[in-house]
Amino acid sequence: MKSLKKFTFIILVLSFNLNAQSFKVKGTVLSPSGSVRYASVTFVDNNDTSKKYSTFTDTSGNYQLNIVTSINPNNNNLPTKFELDQNYPNPFSTTTEIPYKLKTQSDVQVTIYDILGRVVRKFSVGSQTIGLHSVIWDGRNNFGQIAATGIYFYRLQAGGESSVKKMVFEEGKSNFSAPMSNIVPSNALENRKTTNVFLQEGNYTVQIDNSVNTFPIIIPQQYSNINIQSDTTLNFSVNIPNQAIVYLDSTQQIIRGFGAANIIPWRPDMTTAEVKTAFGNGPGQLGFSILRIRVPYTDSISDFSANVSTAKLADSLGAIVFATPWTPPPALKSNNNIVGGTLNDTSYALYAAHLKSFADYMASQGAPLYAISIQNEPDANVNYESCYWDATQFLNFCKNNAASIGTRIMMPESESFVHALSDSTLNDSAAAANVAIIGGHIYGGGLAPYPLAISKGKDLWMTEHLVLDTTWAGNIGTGLEINNCMNAGMNAYVWWYIIRYYGPINENGNITKRGYVMSQYSKFIRPGFYKIKCNSTPQRNLFVTAYKDPSSSKVVIVALNTGSSQIYQTFSITNGMMNSFSQYTTSANMNCVQGNNLTAANGSFTAVLEPSSITTFISN
Repeated sequence: MKSLKKFTFIILVLSFNLNAQSFKVKGTVLSPSGSVRYASVTFVDNNDTSKKYSTFTDTSGNYQLNIVTSINPNNNNLPTKFELDQNYPNPFSTTTEIPYKLKTQSDVQVTIYDILGRVVRKFSVGSQTIGLHSVIWDGRNNFGQIAATGIYFYRLQAGGESSVKKMVFEEGKSNFSAPMSNIVPSNALENRKTTNVFLQEGNYTVQIDNSVNTFPIIIPQQYSNINIQSDTTLNFSVNIPNQAIVYLDSTQQIIRGFGAANIIPWRPDMTTAEVKTAFGNGPGQLGFSILRIRVPYTDSISDFSANVSTAKLADSLGAIVFATPWTPPPALKSNNNIVGGTLNDTSYALYAAHLKSFADYMASQGAPLYAISIQNEPDANVNYESCYWDATQFLNFCKNNAASIGTRIMMPESESFVHALSDSTLNDSAAAANVAIIGGHIYGGGLAPYPLAISKGKDLWMTEHLVLDTTWAGNIGTGLEINNCMNAGMNAYVWWYIIRYYGPINENGNITKRGYVMSQYSKFIRPGFYKIKCNSTPQRNLFVTAYKDPSSSKVVIVALNTGSSQIYQTFSITNGMMNSFSQYTTSANMNCVQGNNLTAANGSFTAVLEPSSITTFISN
């Protein structure tokens, strides 16, 4: 749910009097890329901040205000009738100006109604003098909430008279979308580049902002203590948003998916509802596409069968399932114990047969394994199910026994993704031919590219990590971790327990903040997508990755803003044309909330990334 924001009622007081003394305030609004056309320029009286006077730059970035410093009444030049003019722009998506004329000094009230006649916004302006006046409506209701898209009526009441006109609000169009180069603003907007206003001499704050048709999109800028006493030229410099360039023709690794583990019997098995929440991809679901399960160390069918229910349902929802053993059967180990020890040299074939029996059983139950691992964390010194392996043991097993298992082989699943445990296997052509996936965990390190694995054509999966920190900083940190894994060339990201208070779903079956952060990737970047090159302007708190679906040409961009301030960010797509993007945001206050569609112009669009948030953009 969007938080309510404070809103300001802006009154533009305009007077036309040819006999009044006046002087001009003019200038140019410039950005690093040149002049800024159709930018809003607003002067705020520092003595009375409710008084705001606005104009727009023209096609060359120039603006002008003809400032009236004193009034010499001349009835021939003042309005002779009460009149409500058409708002402009109309339709509008950000703000619209409602001009009107008063023939006598009057108490003024402007009311906005929806199509059912309900009051949406009421402005009690107060007493205003004879002349041309205007109010600005920002599309919000009396509670500061964005009004619904649609038709509205506005009514002017003053001096015992009233008048009503119609306008159209199109809030769905982004406030920050770059305009098409061939868009021509309305005559009203063009004619407003020079405005006569009754503006007192003194100190002002000047606000430079975007209008509906501003190009290029700018980062709003404010200038304080601007003194106006005579004809003045004031030029303003503004910045344009940072840019991220997405290269559609620069394909990187394929994405296998995102997911987490369901380890039986260490945790109760997932319920049907929990499996659907995790692996379904509808509203209120996470869209996970990978399930990790445990290979029992016994050959008991009852132990094997405990994995079937959840794996089969996840498979039916489109997820792939892989299995990891924490220990070989103790009789095959040097210490005849489920904790520690090593696999006997004479037991390699028997261990391969054990792994094959589990893979075959799962397939026979309609829950086939995508891959099976050789060992969980062979380099970890722990007091639970475990077994130590070194690089030579992996090499020998992969070279001589792995092929007999009959499914894809993953190794070494090191605790800290230690490359030395798999280097020798990858450098041996016979052993490497029997390995499909180099998997690893990132406890205490290991989050880094692995050029040798990539050069050998192997998938690179991050298959386990957990963070106990459930604060928002800890949760968004998981999003940054996924970002970093993708940039390290990994094909998959797999969290630890699915069901746990620190996991994506808590023990009550509810999605957690960490789950919503993970869903910003898993719901929209589906198996078979490819990561593509994306270069963004370096910023300390901004992290961006991009992906595409080769079959549909859909593009997905994920942007994290880990800082405490908004970021205005432009995204440009090369070698492809996208018309618009949907956006979904998770923050401390939002859970994968859909925002406004963003219109892309010439392959570019600009968005506001909320403080400490993760936003996913999906091409339409």
